[in-house]
Amino acid sequence: MNKRKRWFTSLLLLLVLGFMILNSLITQDMQYRLVRDEDGKEGNSIINTVADAASSVGSSKESAIPEDSIVLWYTDENLKEYLESEALSFQGEHGVKIEPVLVSGVKLLEQINTASIERPEINIGGEKNGEKAEEKTDDKTVRAPDIYVTSHDNLLKAYYSGLAVPINDADVVVVPQNYPQTAIDAVTCNNKVVAYPFYYETNFLLYNKTYMANIAKQKVNDESLNSEGETEGEGEDPGVEKEDAETIELSEEEVSEAVEALEAQDSDPMGNEDGTSDPAVLEKLATMIPTTITDITNFANNYDAPDTVEAVFKWDITDVFYNYFFVGNYMSVGGEHGDDNTILNVYNQQAVDCLSVYRDMNKYFSIDTEEVTYDEILNDFIEGKLVFTVATTDAIARIEEAKANGEFEYEYGVAVLPDVTPNLKSRGMSVTNSVAINGYSDKADMAMNFGHYIAYTKADNLYKKSGKLPCRNYVSYENKDIMSIVAEYQKSVPLPKLVETSDYWVQLEIAFTKVWNGADPEEALKGLAEAIGSHIDELDYHTPIQESIGVGL
Repeated sequence: MNKRKRWFTSLLLLLVLGFMILNSLITQDMQYRLVRDEDGKEGNSIINTVADAASSVGSSKESAIPEDSIVLWYTDENLKEYLESEALSFQGEHGVKIEPVLVSGVKLLEQINTASIERPEINIGGEKNGEKAEEKTDDKTVRAPDIYVTSHDNLLKAYYSGLAVPINDADVVVVPQNYPQTAIDAVTCNNKVVAYPFYYETNFLLYNKTYMANIAKQKVNDESLNSEGETEGEGEDPGVEKEDAETIELSEEEVSEAVEALEAQDSDPMGNEDGTSDPAVLEKLATMIPTTITDITNFANNYDAPDTVEAVFKWDITDVFYNYFFVGNYMSVGGEHGDDNTILNVYNQQAVDCLSVYRDMNKYFSIDTEEVTYDEILNDFIEGKLVFTVATTDAIARIEEAKANGEFEYEYGVAVLPDVTPNLKSRGMSVTNSVAINGYSDKADMAMNFGHYIAYTKADNLYKKSGKLPCRNYVSYENKDIMSIVAEYQKSVPLPKLVETSDYWVQLEIAFTKVWNGADPEEALKGLAEAIGSHIDELDYHTPIQESIGVGL
């Protein structure tokens, strides 16, 4: 009986143990399925699946971002290192976590408005998930931003819709001592500063310094020889004949070697020595940089170019951003802040004269509007095929990278854009990217502190970590050529903010294309004024009469 009892007890224990194991396996499987269904992904174990869900950046759950953190939206991935490092630095100093989120730049304000007012989960690719947000778990969604980076031409629309608010320390921070007037004008709407100026984009004259230095070196040598000749002739009696100079006889072999050496020197655009390090050559070179378009055309007519050079001057004539400097000094759209819809002056004698010079350039520099692109032109410059071009700030980083990779064998230089003629001044265009505070944020004060931090306090780090040129004054650069870009930005025209003139640039680009292909500049500008003026109700609109204007002089 005892044996039977012990056997029964053992069986009962085995059954209980088996039930416990089965229950554990069922529970584990249910947990696995639950995690898998919620996250839309499978894993090898519950631990791996949960860890993946927790570490996912931009999780589909808003709770992934702590409620007390500041959310920053930005659209340029080149800012990633700078924003993330300064976010950590700010957290260390202020104890507030910053969440930088890279989003699509398409319809940015619409995304911010939807996230701020309706407060659904927003796909950072620019789509609204709405009620299907939980099903569309592969898309990354985030909380509405407390602060965001945007180009200044969005600010007027953002300000009117409550998505940008006046900066509370603007009167001590966003002032001429700290920022160029160009930057201040760019972030001003209705006489209120509604964002911190952050970084900018503008254009400038980029030139092959090696080619120019070789010309300067030759001029220095010629001047030296002429000077020596004059010195040797001083004090000689013109009535006394000089004895015949000693004749030096060379063998045929020596003559052949000398000819080969000269041919090799001519075929090497770099020269046997680097003229860019000779102070006398650099001093001469500084006097040779074109200051007008006329200088460039004269240079092209007289330049004995190396075989590697395909064009003296080439730029993207299809993009108004690179053409605008021809007329920028004599056009005004929206006034100094670009927000006054009663100001439109694009049809005047100076602008007509500037476009006439632009049209005549087609005789010297034949550029096909159907084939040219900025990227191709910059690549041609890197390959040594161009002497001059009009570039934007991204060119510096691309050239430096090419140099590091051994793909750029020259030295380059940067200068301000040349005037059209000695009497017609040039003025380029600029876009100022800014840091705006979302008016719907309940953390606006702390967000404003962070905006001040990245746009002003830490501006010295911006170029090093992103390649972007900060708007703030007194930032030092190892590359001294950048100061010419800074000077160009300071005199540039900010892109207008007017919503009514949103197609202005398209129409202006069309006008430039027509003129380049031979159209009458006056008729082109008259048509431009008619097309743009008809969109602005506040203007006392009529067929435009040519005016005289001196903008920027």
